[in-house]
Formats: sequence, C-alpha cells, structure tokens
Amino acid sequence: MKGQRIPAKVTLDAYAASHRAVADLKRAGELPKRVVVLSSKYLNNLIEQDHRRIKQRLRPMLGLKSFQTAEIVISGIELAERIKKGQFKLGGRGATPPEIWRAALAA
Repeated sequence: MKGQRIPAKVTLDAYAASHRAVADLKRAGELPKRVVVLSSKYLNNLIEQDHRRIKQRLRPMLGLKSFQTAEIVISGIELAERIKKGQFKLGGRGATPPEIWRAALAA
C-alpha cells in the first residue's frame, strides 16, 4: 500500500476473510490503527446491482478470448453506463452524450 492514499474508513461485507485481511494489515503496520472498519451485510448487493448491465451485455458473448479483449470490452461497457447515468463529465460543462462519446473516442 506504499505510495497510495490511506483510507479513513473501510466498509466490508459479511465475508470473514476480508475482516481477517484488514486485521492482518493493521497488525503488520501496513494499515494505520486509526482506520475505521465498518461492516455492511448487503454491501455485495450494491456492487452486483451496478455490474448487472455489464453481465447482461457479456452473457450473449459467451466469454472473451483474452484478458486484453476483456479489459477493452468491459471498460467500454462501463463508460457507456457512466455516460448514461450522467457520471462522466467533460471539462465541468454539461455535455450531451454524443459529445461525450466523441471526446472519449478521440482520447
């Protein structure tokens, strides 16, 4: 974790191995003792909801042949979802989805 920001709090789901890993990081001194560990029983449900559309798009493809292809396809699907949800801003001004697509593809 060297060279990265230290979080003020960490929220984990009910999976016990995650809690053990964070405790080990604190014991080893890689994670400061002041970091608050919260537990959310249904945290994984939020993540699954966010990735539902990605899984729906990938299912008919019957998998991807290589890691590089998977990375490109999934990042494109995620970009499309961010644009649709209005989470992708272009220079602080309100841009239309076609303008955002053109800017993203030009980069």
